[in-house]
Amino acid sequence: MNAGQFVSRLTRKSRSNFFYAFLVLPRAQREAIYACYAFCRIVDDAVDLGQDRAAQRAELARWREEIARVYEGRAQHPAGQRLQVALRRFPIPRHALEEIIAGVEMDLDHPTYETWDALYPYCYRVASAVGLCCIEIFGYSDARAREYAVNLGVALQLTNILRDVQVDARNGRTYLPQADLRRFGVTTEDLAGGRYTPQFVQLMTFEAGRAREYY
Repeated sequence: MNAGQFVSRLTRKSRSNFFYAFLVLPRAQREAIYACYAFCRIVDDAVDLGQDRAAQRAELARWREEIARVYEGRAQHPAGQRLQVALRRFPIPRHALEEIIAGVEMDLDHPTYETWDALYPYCYRVASAVGLCCIEIFGYSDARAREYAVNLGVALQLTNILRDVQVDARNGRTYLPQADLRRFGVTTEDLAGGRYTPQFVQLMTFEAGRAREYY
């Protein structure tokens, strides 16, 4: 299997709806998006729950090294090799790829976040940074597209957090700010237990409003 087949099959195997959206792109854009998606999927999987923390950090360190090799033209991993090919056509920003790794690494250090200001960098790194890569592949004529990508990324990541709030809490991660939980009288145990109380509804309404502002 060559590097192109690797990233394409990984994207298809993920069973993400994104795969079908990517199919309508022109080939060069589609292959570049596959490379970015494969990179994000592999890095995210590196910190799956239940694995050794030292091994997870070592894997992320290897990907930082691989990204350096990508921009030096000597990538080794199939996903890195496809990113290297994509760079010949599209100005995918190195700092955005490095931010994605930093965001994934935050899951090793931050099972909770005290405030929205503390959570925002996580949303930026794991979602907005992906958008900043994608718009360079899609193309744009207005520099404000970068601001749009950042805001949309934050909105989408917060939406994902709201969608997965119970599953994450059961896995020991509570992304919603602790200050917000206290404000509305909701505990992590409430989230993990799926307690649908008036306080929970108020909390989620508040957080959904925040997401709408970014949308």
